[in-house]
Amino acid sequence: MTSSVARRDGLDTAVARGKICAVAMECLRDMQDCVSAYPALFSARPLGATVFSGVALAHAFGSPDATAKELRMATRFTLWGFAADWLLDYVASSAEEINAIVAGCARVGRGGTPDPDMPLECLLAELRDELAARPHWSELRRVWAEHLDRYLSANAREWAWKTAHAAGDGAALPTFEQYLANADNIGASLVNVSHWTYTDAVATAEEMDRLAEVSAQAQQALRLLNDLASHERDVEWGDLNSLMLGLGSAEVTRRAEELIARCDEMCEELALRFPEPAAYLRRQVGHNVGFYGTTDYWGTR
Repeated sequence: MTSSVARRDGLDTAVARGKICAVAMECLRDMQDCVSAYPALFSARPLGATVFSGVALAHAFGSPDATAKELRMATRFTLWGFAADWLLDYVASSAEEINAIVAGCARVGRGGTPDPDMPLECLLAELRDELAARPHWSELRRVWAEHLDRYLSANAREWAWKTAHAAGDGAALPTFEQYLANADNIGASLVNVSHWTYTDAVATAEEMDRLAEVSAQAQQALRLLNDLASHERDVEWGDLNSLMLGLGSAEVTRRAEELIARCDEMCEELALRFPEPAAYLRRQVGHNVGFYGTTDYWGTR
């Protein structure tokens, strides 16, 4: 009997995972359509199969009951974030270029027309317009625009930190707490707010603000999990990492564990009113704990 139950459980688990992998493949096909529509935006070598497959799997396993259609905004906005990150972190070589990217995307976020010569703005406008078609957009637009601004400002701030320090003009790196407070630069909360808007998870700005509060806690945990996995690459690429700010890996791990524990507590409370978004955040954190224990999302340069 025990052997029979174990075999049945094993089969059911394999079936469930097979379904998730099928959703991931559908997500990947949709992302490839997006990449084909904006080839100039995704021409850099690191923005390749490693990123695309990692994003598709992360969202499919993080939302095991969702369809690829329901995950479309999450996967495409994550893809947009990787392209934006590449431009802001590695392509832009001056404050003027950074400011132009930030200003252009912020303008689009407020409803402006994208510059046709700026594919990052054009893709953002396409995603914004899909969100604008959702029934609660008029209520949620303010929260979404705020998170877009936070993402853009956080990336500009980190670029200024690392550029000033690399120039050797005596500028100090941020403290660990300043760095952690700037976690909007990874874009997780922007993706989450976009996903919840697209899937009609909540109907009011106040409700979205509540979800975003817990998302911000998860985002900080993901920031540190990413740092622990990508330290060597960040050093090689000239990026900033919490392990460069005077803390060893054991201390950063401890802080990440504290953030994860606090996020779990907040999700437990959130679940009383919003069970699915709470479960979504828990799965997002859990997936990345396992994922970052082995690798990270970027490909090679």
